[in-house]
Amino acid sequence: MLITPGPLLAKIGSPDDIKKLDQAQLVQLCDELRHFIVDNVSVYGGHFGASLGVVELTVALHYVFNTPHDQLVWDVGHQAYGHKILTGRKEQFHTNRVYGGISGFPKRSENIYDTFGVGHSSTSVSAALGMAVASKYLNLPDKQHIAVIGDGAMTGGIAFEALNHAGVSDSNVLIILNDNCMSIDPNVGALKDYLTDITTSHTYNKLKDEVWNLLGKLSTFGKSAQDIVSKIETGIKSTLLSQSNLFESLNLRYFGPVDGHDVNHLVQVLNDLRDIKGPKILHCVTIKGKGYGPAEKGNATTWHAPGTFDKITGEIHKKVHDAPQAPKYQDVFGHTLVELAKQNDKIIGITPAMPSGSSMNIMMKEMPDRAFDVGIAEQHAVTFSAGLATQGLIPFCNIYSSFMQRAYDQVVHDVCIQNLPVNFCLDRAGFAGADGPTHHGAYDIAYFRCIPNIIVSAPMNEQELRNLMFTASLPRKERAFSIRYPRGQGVMPEWRTPFEEVEIGKGRKLRDGDEVAILTIGHIGNYAVEVCDRLAKQGVSVGHYDMRFVKPLDEALLHEIFAAYRKIVTVEDGCIQGGFGSAILEFMADHHYRAEVRRLGIPDRVVEHGEQIELHRECGFDADHMQKAVISLLEFAPKVI
Repeated sequence: MLITPGPLLAKIGSPDDIKKLDQAQLVQLCDELRHFIVDNVSVYGGHFGASLGVVELTVALHYVFNTPHDQLVWDVGHQAYGHKILTGRKEQFHTNRVYGGISGFPKRSENIYDTFGVGHSSTSVSAALGMAVASKYLNLPDKQHIAVIGDGAMTGGIAFEALNHAGVSDSNVLIILNDNCMSIDPNVGALKDYLTDITTSHTYNKLKDEVWNLLGKLSTFGKSAQDIVSKIETGIKSTLLSQSNLFESLNLRYFGPVDGHDVNHLVQVLNDLRDIKGPKILHCVTIKGKGYGPAEKGNATTWHAPGTFDKITGEIHKKVHDAPQAPKYQDVFGHTLVELAKQNDKIIGITPAMPSGSSMNIMMKEMPDRAFDVGIAEQHAVTFSAGLATQGLIPFCNIYSSFMQRAYDQVVHDVCIQNLPVNFCLDRAGFAGADGPTHHGAYDIAYFRCIPNIIVSAPMNEQELRNLMFTASLPRKERAFSIRYPRGQGVMPEWRTPFEEVEIGKGRKLRDGDEVAILTIGHIGNYAVEVCDRLAKQGVSVGHYDMRFVKPLDEALLHEIFAAYRKIVTVEDGCIQGGFGSAILEFMADHHYRAEVRRLGIPDRVVEHGEQIELHRECGFDADHMQKAVISLLEFAPKVI
């Protein structure tokens, strides 16, 4: 079902068409754009509240600036649906986040208006500043560079690093702070309180109103505009300092706060700011989910990405299942952590701004003094956990696998070199689904197994996750412990099993076989169970081993396997370069075994978005491809290596 746009939006094929409108028509365009987003997301799903909150800002930016010559960077891409629709992707928008369709995030290879790929947050200021410095170097003084960053994304350390640099760069960059007091979950930390203070200070706002009145007359002064700005800046500097303005202290001209839902005022403000050179920040106050009542009044976390829903009633559609369903791995993590924490008062939970996504919110609700949301700050989350561990506490630091990439140095330098017993629970390992390559947890096996002083593990089901978490909670004086698990449903409807300690580095044999053995790590091993059952019905006996640990490997079990089999298939939902299969080949080479080994896993390329099963099939390690790999080993003469 294709959604029909309103009459104005139907005529918009690019930002050039927006510029043909009278400014008075922009309100209608905003209304039509908002309805088009609601109509599409209610039917096809996707991110929701963030894009509704920046409809007016999106229209105003493309109306005022000469995109794509002027560079517009969105942070994070959840805000960019309106941008995508206005930049030539209206007819394709129903394929958003669908296998083979357009990406849910800005993507340079997809469209010329997408100046920078943004799936992880807090990168826009750095990217826009780099573009601005490049333009200055290339002698393009009139080129504009705009970073739109949410207040949640502003809590990321890289954003502060970029602000610090921008203030001394003398580059033509405009930073627009989209302040809705929400990221995916409610914002935390001192920055949230600061932004609340600055938007409610009567003295501060009176002063800024006077500034805007003067700035509104800039065109009257012609060449003396820069002098006027300089006088304004000098005259209010002491007052700004008395208000402890963070941004002015970093040498960024601060303007605002302004109403982010008044499109005509935004056009006026952006026109004025376009004529002011140098680094500057516009504080824009918006409402997440603006214009759709249930999203405005309801739980903003729920309406971040609600799935499909009835746009009239606001009722979110829920899948109805006949049989009992297994829980999501992240929910098993959340409930299990609380169980363990009740047994051990040294357990502490940490997450970098994903309490609902990781289910850390369960512990935050039951034990608020023992669970910490540190903001979008993965590096801090890891080193904070290391500090807790030095004092004898047991930190469980839950970070999505792809987000852990951002804290790699801290894992090496602050945890593993110091040999501290920090527990890392890596959610969204393997393919993350519709969020695509910026969120796929493809690399953690490879990038962790090369570090000393860390245990690298993956459970095959919910019971194994509980047992690994229990094992990680037991007292130990050294070695980090990584437990990776995928996004989505497990396989055990009855999952609240008693805890059992797992011997570290110990795999398990699930099935004996004759000629071929399948070695798996993690949830992907459930495909192997299916394959073994299928082949058994055909009279083919295949061995299956759930290795549990990539580091340390169960060498005793591997010696047993290589003594019994000459044909082996390794399967992982991680990158094939340097991953689990590579570890098996290294063991084979080190111990001079000869066997034919087929490695199945994520290939050495960027894999786009889609449902997990679609991506498993595309990359050749779903059950059907696994079965084909086994049969090919049985049918052809072995190529002994």
